[in-house]
Order: sequence, then C-alpha cells, then structure tokens
Amino acid sequence: MKFIHTSDWHLGRQFHSVSLIADQRAVLAQLVAFIEDNPVDAVIVAGDIYDRSVPPTIAIELLNQIINQICGTLKTPMILIPGNHDGAERLGFGAGQMKNAGLHIISDFDQMLEPVILESPSAGEVAFYGIPYSDPETVRAAFQTSVSTHDEAHQLLTQKVREQVSPTQKQVLLSHCFVDGAIESESERPLSIGGSDRVSHEHFVDFDYVALGHLHQPQYKGAAHIRYSGSLMKYSFSEQYHKKGFTLVELNHDGFVSAEQVELTAPHEMRILEGELNTILEQGKTDPQHHDYLLVRLTDKHAILNPMEKLRTVYPNVLHLEKPGMLIGIEQAMAPARLARSEIDMFRDFFVEVQDNELSAEQDRAISDIINQLTRQ
Repeated sequence: MKFIHTSDWHLGRQFHSVSLIADQRAVLAQLVAFIEDNPVDAVIVAGDIYDRSVPPTIAIELLNQIINQICGTLKTPMILIPGNHDGAERLGFGAGQMKNAGLHIISDFDQMLEPVILESPSAGEVAFYGIPYSDPETVRAAFQTSVSTHDEAHQLLTQKVREQVSPTQKQVLLSHCFVDGAIESESERPLSIGGSDRVSHEHFVDFDYVALGHLHQPQYKGAAHIRYSGSLMKYSFSEQYHKKGFTLVELNHDGFVSAEQVELTAPHEMRILEGELNTILEQGKTDPQHHDYLLVRLTDKHAILNPMEKLRTVYPNVLHLEKPGMLIGIEQAMAPARLARSEIDMFRDFFVEVQDNELSAEQDRAISDIINQLTRQ
C-alpha cells in the first residue's frame, strides 16, 4: 500500500500582510498532478488544514476544490484530522455524510476509536486511526481523568486507540503534536508554555506508521516510521533552506517499508539577502528569482534614504527590511547618544543619497553652522 502523508497546509495564511493563497493553490495543484501520474491508496492530512479556526471564504473554496479533485475526480480517499489552528467542530461538519464520498474527517474522540479501513493486495487491511488535536484540559474533561500535560494526554489517547486494534490489520496513526526533541520553526504556534506541550515518541512505537503534524520541517523522531511530513510550503524566513513537500509512504504485509520525501515548489520562495544596498540592487537586475518573498538585511553603516523603495525596483516582494550595519561597533546603550551627536554626519549621508555626490567644503561648513545654531536654541 502506498499513501501520501501531508500536513500543515495553513490555507488562508498571510505573511507580512501578503496573502499566500495563490502560492498554496499552485502547490496543491502539484500534489494533485502527482496523484494523477502516481496513483496512491489514500491521502492523509495530519492537521492544520486551515490557518485559523474561522477561515476566510477563499480558503474554504480552495479546500473544497482540492477535495473534489482528489476524492471526486481521482477517486482517492482522504483522511483528515484537525490541528491546533483548526476549529474541530467546523472542520468536522457533515463528516458522517462525507465518508461515503471518500472524505474521512476524524474530529472527535468517538471517531478516533473508529478506524478508516483500507485494503490493498500488498498490505492487506490497514486501519487508519486519528487523534484530533486536543489540549490536556479537553482530554481531562472528556475522560474524567487527571492528565495535566500533552504527554500524559497522548499516553491516554494512544492507549485508547491500541485497545481497538486488530492483530490482523496494519495500524496507521495520525496525530498533531510536538514530539520531544524534534526541530521546530518560527512559523509554528506554541501549543503551551514551559515545555508541557512536548510528547514522547515512545507512545507511537507500536504502530506501523505514525503521520505527525504541527512541526514544519520534514523529519522523523525516535524511529523512521514516526514522521513529520513538514508544512506544505515555507511560512517563515527561518525555513528558507527547508525542502517542502509531502511524504510518500509504503507499507506491506510486514509493516513499514519506506518513506520518501517528494518536493513541491512554491511560486515564491522565502529568502534572506544580506549585504550592502548597491550590491543587492546590482544582483537583483539579473536574479532569476527576483519575485521571491525576501527579508533584506543591509550591512551599510550610513543612513539610506528610502531603501525599501529602491529595493522594490528590482525585488518587488521585499517584505521585511533590517539595517543592523548602522549599529555595528556602537554599544546598544550608547546608540541614542551617538545618533544625537551626529546630525551633520547624518545630513552628509542624506546628501549623498539625494545628490549622489558629497558635500563640498563650503557646503559642509554652511550646514555645520546651521546645525550648530539650531542646537544652541
């Protein structure tokens, strides 16, 4: 049996006030095209389908389109669980009726104990169980227990699932959680503070495959069959070197066989550029990826007039600008005082930016006299 493990689509997300829906649509089109060319037995999505619990209409429309293509046109079952960004009740609306069309949404604890059974000649029956994202308070209320951490909650929930398993079936578990020791990214919303959100991988070792969501970097933890597929695309500049995509998983009658990461390419990459303004401007004139979403970190040590406007003439999607070079060699506590004593230096920088030439000696004396007169008033 082969199936696709994906997670953390975050449909409807904005990045520095820029909508990413067009990029998400393009990346999901690649996912659909892969299934067309390489039929699979199922697509499983391990949470954070939407970026917020009340998603914008355009995000709902995109999800509807993708489900119609995968479940309807391609006749491929989909299995979804809500993540911490999703509203479980909203995501699970109509789940009972949708399963007949091949869409299985596991959004509550009763559904968690009713596996989706799929069968293939190479693996026999495979039972897909899903643990919808739940904080300890929700688990405590539902099961009248004393759990206080995410780890204790997952220990209880995985035990409930294991009580339902059949020895004649292979077992796949979907979960949205933070496995202890795994690598996190800046774009993930913390599940709790103080480390109580960490979950031990030991709860998952008995399953044939564990499809994890929440962390945005593809990785496995504890064992090769306990894996994060990573997010659909990059959602922070800290992810500029991540390879985004989905995981193609294979099981046979003996259990886990392999997990292959298949890369997806967004129309706009997330990149960080660092250097002096003029160097970056020259680079941008011939950069084939000049439409990427950029964080630019300028190393110039002098004041610059309208740097963002200048950068966007060659890099139209500069989203964030940093100027650490202006404080190099200046103690943080002394920086305000240094700037206050350097009006003439700042004006010299301003003049160069506007006129592309330095002040003459006569002009320099005149401006110095004016500044001195103003500061004495």
